[in-house]
Amino acid sequence: MKNNYKTNPRLLDLISGLKEQSREKQVPLWRDIARRLERPSRITPEVNLSRINRYTKDKDLILVPGKVLGAGELNHTLTVAALNFSEGARNKIIEAGGSCLSIKELMERNPEGSRVRIIG
Repeated sequence: MKNNYKTNPRLLDLISGLKEQSREKQVPLWRDIARRLERPSRITPEVNLSRINRYTKDKDLILVPGKVLGAGELNHTLTVAALNFSEGARNKIIEAGGSCLSIKELMERNPEGSRVRIIG
C-alpha cells in the first residue's frame, strides 16, 4: 500500500515552522494554515487574481495557502503571501504596486498574524 505522506522537505519545514510559531506566540492563525497545508495536494486552493481583486481593498495583507494564478486583473496595491505564484500572477501583482511574499516571509514579518486575510 502506498503512503500518503508529504515528501517535499520545503513544505514539511514550513508546516513545522508554522506550528512552532503558533505555540510560541499563541497565534491560532499559523496553526490553521499548517493544517490547511497538511491536507492532500489535490484540494490545495488555486486562486485567480480576479477573485483576490473582488474581495480585497487597497493595502490589504492576503494569505493564500496554495497557488495564486494570473487570470484577471488587479486594480489596487496588495501584499500577497502564498505557497506558490504563477509567473503571470507575480508580474501583475508587482505591476499594480504590490509585493509577493512566501508564507515563511510573512510569518517572520508579522509573527502575531495581525491584519491577515485568508483567501482560498
